[in-house]
Amino acid sequence: MTEMSLDKPDGRPDRPDADARARLVAVRQEVAKAVVGQDAAVSGLLVAMLCGGHVLMEGVPGTAKTLLVRTLAASLSVETRRVQFTPDLMPGDITGSMVIDSHAGELSFRGGPVFTNLLLADEINRTPPKTQSALLEAMEEGQVSVDGVTHPLPKPFLVAATQNPVEYEGTYPLPEAQLDRFLLKVVLPVPAREAEIEILNRHAAGFDPRDVAAAGVRAVAGAADIEAGQRAVRTVQASPEVAAYIVDIARATRESPSLSLGVSPRGATALLRAARAWAWLSGRDFVTPDDVKALAHATLVHRLGLRPEAELEGVDVAQVLASALASVPVPR
Repeated sequence: MTEMSLDKPDGRPDRPDADARARLVAVRQEVAKAVVGQDAAVSGLLVAMLCGGHVLMEGVPGTAKTLLVRTLAASLSVETRRVQFTPDLMPGDITGSMVIDSHAGELSFRGGPVFTNLLLADEINRTPPKTQSALLEAMEEGQVSVDGVTHPLPKPFLVAATQNPVEYEGTYPLPEAQLDRFLLKVVLPVPAREAEIEILNRHAAGFDPRDVAAAGVRAVAGAADIEAGQRAVRTVQASPEVAAYIVDIARATRESPSLSLGVSPRGATALLRAARAWAWLSGRDFVTPDDVKALAHATLVHRLGLRPEAELEGVDVAQVLASALASVPVPR
């Protein structure tokens, strides 16, 4: 995801949602007290939360995926839970199940860890498709149904699912149809040298990643700010030219000779939603082509499928997307 500054609005008059935006932008500074060098990932999580979407986080072990989600939850004053996905994990372990109430002697529903605001689904590709599907259904519907009874999930609700890009033994890769359910895919890179030195200096000074409060992280925004932001994002305007630009990007991927699967209309809609959220966080009530370009890779790259011959030639799907973006004229 391309980095853009969220610190200074563009000078337009303040709107009633300006306070909520300022508090959500401040979340980035709070997370930076515990997590170094992952600003783009924080921005992606905020965009997804404002869109009511979910994030697939990819990075090698040790790039602060778990710490990032825990710190984000602490700075947002929302409930968070973590589930380590394993091959023996069952759907009911995620969504909940019917249990016998020892006092009443009746069956009652006990909600699983999905009943939270921010769920870290660690190594989602280590669990079988049946359990993956149970989580993805809850993500899509915002509810869990057990024995014909529907149980709504809390709001806001965001799933940050992680997967390890370098270890494939004993994994169940998410198929394209399930990947398409994630609004964004955020890649957490190994930090730059200067950032890695800062990480070591913090640990040498006594930083404990299990105690983010000791690092000075405090709640600067809450669920009410997220809901206000979600309402405001729905009012952000996208001109017909910007909408046509998004469609042309999607169609360019479908015409690429290297791809067997291009961006679907759902993917194009997701890019519009993400760009509107990014525009609002940047202090504007309209979407620009730069907003679209800033979110294009995070929103679209995981929705693309390479042809087998392109894979054999070592073609990178991100490069194919970059070429498709470059081939589409930018509206003025």
